[in-house]
Amino acid sequence: MFEKVEVFVFDNLQMIFDQFGWWGVMVLMAFENTTGITPSEVLLGLAGWMLIEAHGLPFSFVFVGGLYAALGSLVGSSLTYWLVRLGGRPLVERVARGVRFPRGHLDRTEILFQRWGVKAVFWGRVIPGVRVLITIPAGLTRMDYPTFAGVTFAGAYLWCTILLGVGYVFGHEWPLVSEILYQFAPYLLGVFFLAMLVVGGWLYWMQLHKVLRATPMASMD
Repeated sequence: MFEKVEVFVFDNLQMIFDQFGWWGVMVLMAFENTTGITPSEVLLGLAGWMLIEAHGLPFSFVFVGGLYAALGSLVGSSLTYWLVRLGGRPLVERVARGVRFPRGHLDRTEILFQRWGVKAVFWGRVIPGVRVLITIPAGLTRMDYPTFAGVTFAGAYLWCTILLGVGYVFGHEWPLVSEILYQFAPYLLGVFFLAMLVVGGWLYWMQLHKVLRATPMASMD
């Protein structure tokens, strides 16, 4: 199963890169930041190899490619931002129910945004599982769009450039990387879900601690 998925993804990305180049990367990144379906880790890792290293281009082109990928990220995130800002919470909850998205994920992202604000938008761009969701509380709270756009682009550029650089350096070792991923995929998934549980528990504890600290003050009033 893993091998079939790998071949499908590899062949299709190769076709898109050959036909559309960096414009294809931009469109795929816009789609990823709107839907969360196309994982940027795979997309940009292979782009760093197929579009830069495989063509004999210097490492400096990683920073140019990062601009295309970050612009695509900004376009996709802006679309989500305005849909959420104009549609409000009813739209978000309706879509979440329609796709059976866990309400807890949205709640944790909102807590993160409420606590860190602009910093959450920036650093959220480099955290898998948060990258797409962090746009939702920004839209719900009507965060100033120029600020949102600037912070989103900066965070996305950092993330995209790192992944392109990794692909440039290690892309030619894809058969070895693929074999390692195939062998250790169950363990990697276990670590990922454990990390998500730890982060979720920490956010819940922080929110509970905040409520408990506010309760005595409310009682005194």
